[in-house]
Amino acid sequence: MALSLAKNNAWSARRGPVVLVVMDGVGYGKHKEGDAVASADMRHFRSMERSCPSTRLKAHGTAVGLPADDDMGNSEVGHNAIGCGRVFAQGAKLVSASISTGAMFSGNTWKALVSNAKAGPGRALHFMGLFSDGNVHSHLDHLEAMCARAKADGVARVRVHILLDGRDVGEQSALEYVDRFESFASSLNDGGYDCRIASGGGRQYITMDRYGADWAMVERGWKTHVLGLGARFPRAKAAILHYRAENPALIDQDMHEFVIEEKGAPVGTINDGDSVVYFNFRGDRALETCAAFENDDFDKFDRVRRPKVEFAGMMEYDGDLHVPAKYLVTPPAIDRTLGEYLSGSGVPMLAISETQKFG
Repeated sequence: MALSLAKNNAWSARRGPVVLVVMDGVGYGKHKEGDAVASADMRHFRSMERSCPSTRLKAHGTAVGLPADDDMGNSEVGHNAIGCGRVFAQGAKLVSASISTGAMFSGNTWKALVSNAKAGPGRALHFMGLFSDGNVHSHLDHLEAMCARAKADGVARVRVHILLDGRDVGEQSALEYVDRFESFASSLNDGGYDCRIASGGGRQYITMDRYGADWAMVERGWKTHVLGLGARFPRAKAAILHYRAENPALIDQDMHEFVIEEKGAPVGTINDGDSVVYFNFRGDRALETCAAFENDDFDKFDRVRRPKVEFAGMMEYDGDLHVPAKYLVTPPAIDRTLGEYLSGSGVPMLAISETQKFG
């Protein structure tokens, strides 16, 4: 049956505004136990549910452009799906596809990163990003695939700077990912290839600030990853156990910085001639670190030294400002959005958001 686009003559315009309210984290659970939304006193909302037309939307998985239905949604993919009025493949899905097809590794950016890391003795390819399989900002599978490909492409030294999660995954799950990755790296480390964790800390304490809310976080991350300053440990596991012994209730995202050392020196500072990949595919918590690496007139903190590196992001994080300058996977070209349609139809709009969501 063909869909008729003719105007319904029984329809008449109503006076007053139409309000679209996006309530992050408010949803319908399958079980009553532990469901804070179901237990909350939302009498006015429940009244509107009963008296107004309503429907329920899926906010996770393939319904919002994520790779699988096991992937939970997040504010970015939800806002994109609502704003587009249709489903676009989101960052996680695009990166996974680019890796599986080999498109990432045949692109000019990856080739430049590898070529630079191989251009002189002692150079390294560094990976920096959220260290989990939460699939909201990053995925450990992507990191492991790039480490394996780096070896295949002849890179000798790989250093990984890990940002512990505890937010998109279990609150104290860091050791699961550290143990998994160190076992993986050990399986690769032969024939002169040397892949290891070099530094780390919690995502809410170092590096992953957003919207300029706390540049001190980014400065702490710079000192840790680039300069090798911070509490030193022989392995990441030792650092995590140390901080948990000090505070057994410590959530991974709040863990202080740590630097891995060997023979009294950091194993992986970022130096002139190195290559650096920020492997988060989501951009809001990557932009500030990109600025620290890329901007000549940077004035947010004293970088002490700015290494001359080949730098790239997993994706382009800001399509208007084209940040970063180089990236591994092209983001979706989103057009014909809800806002664009309404504006083109002459409908005046006012969009309001809290600071932490306006991006």
